Amino acid sequence: MPSNVLYSLLPCLKKEGKYANSSFLDNGSKLLEDLIASCDGKSNPIRHFSADELIRATNNFHPSCLIQECRPHAFRGSLDNRLVIIKTMEAADEARDEAIRNIVISVQMSTHKNVLKLLGCCLEFPLPVLVHEYATLGVLNKKGGLGDDEALPWKTRIRIAKQVSSAITYLHAAFPRPIIHRDLRPDCILLDEDFVPKLCDFSYSITIPPKQSHVKDIVKGTVGYLDPVYVKSAYISEKTDVYSFGVILLVFLTGRKPFKENQRGYFEYEDFIPYLKLQLACEGQIQTIVDPKILEELGEGDEQAQQQLHDFLSLALSCTQLESVAKELVRIEKSILPS
Repeated sequence: MPSNVLYSLLPCLKKEGKYANSSFLDNGSKLLEDLIASCDGKSNPIRHFSADELIRATNNFHPSCLIQECRPHAFRGSLDNRLVIIKTMEAADEARDEAIRNIVISVQMSTHKNVLKLLGCCLEFPLPVLVHEYATLGVLNKKGGLGDDEALPWKTRIRIAKQVSSAITYLHAAFPRPIIHRDLRPDCILLDEDFVPKLCDFSYSITIPPKQSHVKDIVKGTVGYLDPVYVKSAYISEKTDVYSFGVILLVFLTGRKPFKENQRGYFEYEDFIPYLKLQLACEGQIQTIVDPKILEELGEGDEQAQQQLHDFLSLALSCTQLESVAKELVRIEKSILPS
């Protein structure tokens, strides 16, 4: 790939010296190829940060700058006198393709208010590095809260769910061909200082070919959030994301992880949805599965609040059509939040 084409794509890149290294040319060629394929040749220029800038920003990627819970590896750094998130990839056979895919989709999605904005990238490392806007409150943990065990208010959980649903709808419907995230989970959602959610990590995202309803590929994703149909067939469709989103709703409602760790630290799949249905059938009370912190917040005897919990549970368990999910979330939110 001629270097002048790459420089037009990445206008902030210096054209001589160590910045024009082989990693940049190799990564840039692949990035340009994917941008042309995904964006029909139309894409806003992507700012390029040098390796030296990112090394200084993160104190040479010092462990003290790591943002816990975030995947891929994310570091807190400072560039141009502002805090940023700098994401790196672990070395793996498909790591470069996944990093570039993350860049390509992030570029297309960065105009959405509920997506973590991509500020630029660095192609000088063997694996591309992404630079994102900073999210002050950090990433959601595996129980849908913040930090080690900070639970979010019920109204906040509903608002986050509705806004993430908006971002997923945009991903599926705003482009000529639907894009499937394929790895939706709480820890790909970060919150800004106003508790506004920011969806990120499009490394596994895949585009549905023209005139097709699905695409077949190897199974990727996170244990506990994978659609069983997708796992068995390897067919990826919008429903793949809808299922994962439904599990996220259940995490918000229950405050539980959809998987558990055994004594050796390995993940064991807990069939979350059938398990909750069985528990509901046996106990006959939604209170048996709802996060106790939600029940404490809402109090007893509030029939409207109890109906909201039932509606939210029904929505999560019947998560089959994304459009109806988004509309139902709006209805539930309006029932508890002032205009």
